[in-house]
Amino acid sequence: MKKYIITGLVAVVAASTALAGTEAKKTVIPVEEPCKFRSNEFQVDAFALGTFYQQGSPAWGGGLGLNYFFAKYVGIGVEQSVFGRNEDTYGGGGTHWSTLGNLFLRYPICSWNLAPYAMVGGGAIYGNGGHGIGAGHVGGGLEYRVTDNIGIFVDSRWLYSGEEPKSACLSRAGVRFAF
Repeated sequence: MKKYIITGLVAVVAASTALAGTEAKKTVIPVEEPCKFRSNEFQVDAFALGTFYQQGSPAWGGGLGLNYFFAKYVGIGVEQSVFGRNEDTYGGGGTHWSTLGNLFLRYPICSWNLAPYAMVGGGAIYGNGGHGIGAGHVGGGLEYRVTDNIGIFVDSRWLYSGEEPKSACLSRAGVRFAF
């Protein structure tokens, strides 16, 4: 009988040490979804544009832009565009070109590959004969990333100037290559 009691006690002690300790819990760490909009991102834009004045016919053209986002939400850029009008209330028709600088504030929605953005900036618009006028602008837009490095965008801004024409709406649509 002593054998059975001693064997039973040994079994109880062995079983109690096997069950001792804390309960193991599984912790599930969610994997962060990769975002197509990154910090330290260099971008090249190719776009078509339309400029709509309060008087006269609209101007149509296109251009190129270079942007750099040093943070995921903040970037700077410069763009060069060429556009033309058949008639112009202020100094005749013809070809015009502009050089504009931009400050971008964007808010990427990574799950949709979409980034609405606001922009503010300024620069110069040149007409026939090289006469330039200074202009400032404020506006916003929307970019959709098709892949990690290719996106399509559309934006619009209101141009302000101290000379005639004093204001216009400039709208762009194009392709953006991100590196």
